[in-house]
Amino acid sequence: MRRQYIFNEENDNATDDIDSKLEELQQQLIIQVKSKNDYDEVADEIYRLRELKQNALVENAEREGKRQRIAEMTAYLNEQTCELVEYDEQLVRWLIERVTVHDDRIEVEFKSSIAIDIEN
Repeated sequence: MRRQYIFNEENDNATDDIDSKLEELQQQLIIQVKSKNDYDEVADEIYRLRELKQNALVENAEREGKRQRIAEMTAYLNEQTCELVEYDEQLVRWLIERVTVHDDRIEVEFKSSIAIDIEN
């Protein structure tokens, strides 16, 4: 059984929709202020969307970092000209985040956040 976490750009959170909604709400806010109407709901929604956008940008940056790490690891492994026949401590420390031994399987999580399960 193989398990892999996907870090494709398609999974990045788009902020374009949030930007459009923010622009629309800012126009509504200006209208509300000019007409001296209550604008608390509009302002609260603007703050909520700004926070949502910030969270999306942070998540996208984290995913991009993981994509770069995967690309580095792949490039390194593709450059290797020989087959590994013995344990390489440096390579393991560079590639592996953790190994978890379960009763029925071994889970290996790479530093790129890709994980595989090896069944007994």
